[in-house]
Amino acid sequence: MFRLGTFEFDCPIVLAPMAGVSDRVFRSICLDNGADYAVSEMVASDPRLRANVKTRRRLDQLGTSGIRIVQIAGADPVALADAARHCVALGADVIDINMGCPAKKVCNRLAGSALMRDERLVATLLSAVVAAVAVPVTLKMRTGWNPENRNAPTIARLAQDLGVQLVTVHGRTRDCGFNGHAEFDTIAQIKSELTIPVIANGDICDIQQARKVLRHTNCDGIMIGRAAFGNPWIFQQLKAGLRGHSAPTAPTVDRVIAVMRQHLIALYELYGTRIGTRVARKHIGWYSQHLDDGKAFRQIFNRIETAPAQLLSLNNYYSNAQGALAA
Repeated sequence: MFRLGTFEFDCPIVLAPMAGVSDRVFRSICLDNGADYAVSEMVASDPRLRANVKTRRRLDQLGTSGIRIVQIAGADPVALADAARHCVALGADVIDINMGCPAKKVCNRLAGSALMRDERLVATLLSAVVAAVAVPVTLKMRTGWNPENRNAPTIARLAQDLGVQLVTVHGRTRDCGFNGHAEFDTIAQIKSELTIPVIANGDICDIQQARKVLRHTNCDGIMIGRAAFGNPWIFQQLKAGLRGHSAPTAPTVDRVIAVMRQHLIALYELYGTRIGTRVARKHIGWYSQHLDDGKAFRQIFNRIETAPAQLLSLNNYYSNAQGALAA
């Protein structure tokens, strides 16, 4: 059991911050289906981007329940601290610092996981943000820059000493990207050396893996990323399994279609119909992988250009759906 601000958690199952995926809509759906908290998409600290439509959407917390955690990214201590204050003014309950993004466009600016190469800069950034806001500050990072330089334990100890209240660690280095398999020995070492909570992330996609990771690392919770794509029910399933309860029944076709429709309508409201129809394609594509004839449905859906036609296509699929979900 641990606290973040006024919120209390017991082995939380968390939705990861994922650019282009974990927008307000997807966060809300995952929270409705058992996620204990969800971290926003990464927000750049550059103040010139605050008027940017994309940045404003990423900061949009309207309609999300529970603790509001906003992730910020940058390499300038003054700008990062200012971004933290700005996010708190907009309602953030927690500020999360991104030190895990492996994308080249982020690392080329010496932000994201590139920061792990400069521990002095990390110390300056963390100190600046912790001093700037009264809310808890957390950190998400990788195990290091490359397999030969897994310095996450050093950075984690530094973060704790500087007042960071929780760290989340993805079990890959920056150079690994999302290739290969996550390793959890480094995360176990971090947990053994810290007194603040540690959340494990990477390749957790079912109850067997969740139990294995928690046993191996002794972490305080787990974070789910790609395994939630089109499958927000994974949070309920993992929560039941970890607490020794019977696994909830798989969602029926009716339930999946209802959530898909809910997701579509909410995307149109957030992005407008022009952009919303485009964003919808990837999410509906992920949901459809769990449906009979999902491939054929995706081929039709991905050619549709308007919101009404997308909804009609979904209704037509539902009318013709037979049987249960595909295995």
